[in-house]
Amino acid sequence: MLNQLKMSKKMIVAGILILIVALFVTFKNVQAQAHVESNSFDLMLSTLLSHDVPELGIKDIPSDSNIVYLDAREKSEYDVSHIKNAIWVGYDTFNADQLASLDREATYIVYCSVGYRSEKITHQLQVNGFLFVSNLYGGIFEWVNQNLPVYDNTDNATAKVHGYSPKWGIWLNKGEKSMSNLKNIYGVM
Repeated sequence: MLNQLKMSKKMIVAGILILIVALFVTFKNVQAQAHVESNSFDLMLSTLLSHDVPELGIKDIPSDSNIVYLDAREKSEYDVSHIKNAIWVGYDTFNADQLASLDREATYIVYCSVGYRSEKITHQLQVNGFLFVSNLYGGIFEWVNQNLPVYDNTDNATAKVHGYSPKWGIWLNKGEKSMSNLKNIYGVM
């Protein structure tokens, strides 16, 4: 009976240690995860995304002028507006071979509307040897929600942002939602 009591104490101590480690790892991951300003947008992103690539929130972006932005939206979305000097790489039409001329050791931030498509492209870039690539958490929607500028194809600042679809456009709280070409792309509106 004494041996059973000693064994029970050891199991309890081991269980407590496992719980402490699990809580530490969970807390550390929550702290390390990027965030957006809106709690509901943040909650949606926390479940939508896989979080299996490096993520940067808007406030986490270093003030380094050498960052290259890659736009993982469709061409019609990019044409409405994009981050200044962003390179369009697409999503459905993405092909890593099209990036052969890019420096694999440069710093890249990939974005789309909210971060889902860009997360997938970020992963593809990592697989293809790009060393410093991150997904923009919240995408161009959060970029505009934080009052950062976007530009049209003539390199003029614009308030327009392609809303992707009425369902996803709800996360864009600032700027002017453009739903142009939605009928052609998504068969809506």
